[in-house]
Amino acid sequence: MAASPLPVWAPTPSPTRPLRASTTGHAAASSWSSSAPPGAVAIAVDNDAHDHQQHRRSGRAIGGDEADDERRHVEASGTVVLTWEDLSVTAGGGKGSRAVILDGISGYARPGELLALMGPSGCGKTTLLDALAGRLGSGMKGTGQILINGRRQKLAFGTSAYVTQENLLMATLTVTEAVYYSAQLQLPDSVPPAEKRARADRAIRQMGLAGVAGHRIGGRVCKGISGGQRRRVSICAELLASPALVFLDEPTSGLDSAASFHVVRRIAWMARSERMTVVAAVHQPSGEVFQLFHGLCLLAYGRMVYFGPASDAAQFFEANGFPCPLRRNPSDHFLTMINKDFEESEDGSTLMLPPAAEVIQTLADSLKFHGSLRMKKEASTIEQGAPLIKKRQANFLNRSIVLTKRSLVNMNRDTGYYWLRFGIYIAICVSIGTIFLNVGYSFASIQARASMLMFTSTLLTMMAIGGFPSFVEDMKVFRKEQLNGHYGATEFVISHTLSSTPYLGLISIIPGAIAYYLTGLQRGIDHFVYFAAVLWACTMLVEGLMMIVAAIVPDFLLGIITGSGMQGLLMLNAGFFRLPSDLPKPVWRYPTYYISYHKYATQGLYKNELLGLVFEDLGGGGLTVSGEYILKAKLQVEMGHSKWVDLAILIAMVVIYRVLFLFIIKVAEIVKPMIKCLTVKV
Repeated sequence: MAASPLPVWAPTPSPTRPLRASTTGHAAASSWSSSAPPGAVAIAVDNDAHDHQQHRRSGRAIGGDEADDERRHVEASGTVVLTWEDLSVTAGGGKGSRAVILDGISGYARPGELLALMGPSGCGKTTLLDALAGRLGSGMKGTGQILINGRRQKLAFGTSAYVTQENLLMATLTVTEAVYYSAQLQLPDSVPPAEKRARADRAIRQMGLAGVAGHRIGGRVCKGISGGQRRRVSICAELLASPALVFLDEPTSGLDSAASFHVVRRIAWMARSERMTVVAAVHQPSGEVFQLFHGLCLLAYGRMVYFGPASDAAQFFEANGFPCPLRRNPSDHFLTMINKDFEESEDGSTLMLPPAAEVIQTLADSLKFHGSLRMKKEASTIEQGAPLIKKRQANFLNRSIVLTKRSLVNMNRDTGYYWLRFGIYIAICVSIGTIFLNVGYSFASIQARASMLMFTSTLLTMMAIGGFPSFVEDMKVFRKEQLNGHYGATEFVISHTLSSTPYLGLISIIPGAIAYYLTGLQRGIDHFVYFAAVLWACTMLVEGLMMIVAAIVPDFLLGIITGSGMQGLLMLNAGFFRLPSDLPKPVWRYPTYYISYHKYATQGLYKNELLGLVFEDLGGGGLTVSGEYILKAKLQVEMGHSKWVDLAILIAMVVIYRVLFLFIIKVAEIVKPMIKCLTVKV
């Protein structure tokens, strides 16, 4: 095959160091060479490290008519060529200033190749990854141009996947369950369940997780598998649908050198075999892992100091006067040369290294002078491809069913979600029942009944805050999976509501029955059913309230404080501690009294218990008083409607709170892109 028409790296001499001749005499060719057009791929497909290294040294690439055919294949098969030019990102600083995170970064990523983003900590690797994936935070502002197949377009479902640095997984699920549920959500209904199961099992084996397939992932609830194994589960779950574009943030974090090699080799093999475009932020790979990279983008404090074939990076450093010592990991050498964080603390170091700032400036100048011309020529060969087409996935109903099943399993296994609360409820209700044991029908029992009903309805609902930490963990998983397009907010709200209903019913009926019958409240199954229904509606309502708090205040400690404060205010204005006529009308009577769910719960329970009863004065005199009189004169209960209306209002508030939670999530989905449009010009 004819030699490349483009020159190899020819950097300018350093102003402080002479330009050294390359010991090899010419650049080592590679499949990621600048001479290969964007659509070109290596002919060989390797399955082991030796073949892969031989392939990189052979440098066989498609050119001419073959490259044109390949480019047409890329456009027709839905693959992605990602390019970015003069991409800069700033973040808000103090006193109106903005800190520069990325400064004029340009580059590209192509199908069948693995591009590594490397650099010291804080150099902007994750920020660049977020910018390319369209996930910049609202406090960041970006400028530049990002193109997909030569055009500006959004990433549709199935065309991209993002594996975050944090392993956001359900701790109670096993490895097999986590991957299989993900397959059910991502793969279309046309794929048989057996094929989904087979694909999940195959992905687990390929990531070396077969030995822990039946183990729980673990986390806050239980120990589970190791952090490195969780990392591999996260990668497994996102690659099931074979997306055309994959973003990986620190895929080797938590892995030992052997596991890192096998995981990255697997990713590189999938990139070649399935024509995926992979961009990975890697902190410090081993020498074996570094050889698996096709391309390298080296960052230093927001500036790009190298972009090109990973195999040519050592020669680029050597040509600029910073050669890599023999038998040393190239990535270690690169990061050592451009890291200036510890220069002031290495007075006693035996390493005679040039100042990192000088190295960065020299490399950046050389890259700017020679690299920009090469990258512009590469970019000019990228033709505008076909728009990305959204892949099919499970329909709305099936996604809701899968999420409901997964949530039921999670709630059953997470003791902090409901079971611990269930045990505490039983203990509290036994205490209530023994304290108010057989209150009887004397005048004194009137206050005892009112106090028991108020305490039961408020404390048991207040205890619903105990499940807030578990729900916050669910919200984190939801946000990750929603961003990756697995499902939407509506499916999440529906599934969580359906899965929590039986558990809340259980912890309302059994503890409620203990307190109800020990106290000696009105006999009759209809009265108890109403009592349990009010408790259930209150717990459902409070869970909806805490879901709203979790959507606004994601930190579980702040969320518990906020939720407790809100419930305290609503409880205080329920008409028990201060009669409705005595409440100050501004704020406390209107509107707080009427939006407090405690008002409708206590008044409904009062009607359920006191209507039809007659209380006697045990001191003598034969005086009696009816329950209806107590409701009107002493408790100031609104008698214009029945107790069933109060229950209906509670159920309506349950629906309203869930809809409000869904509305907040939907608004966040709409507002965040609008904010980015105002602050990010990409």
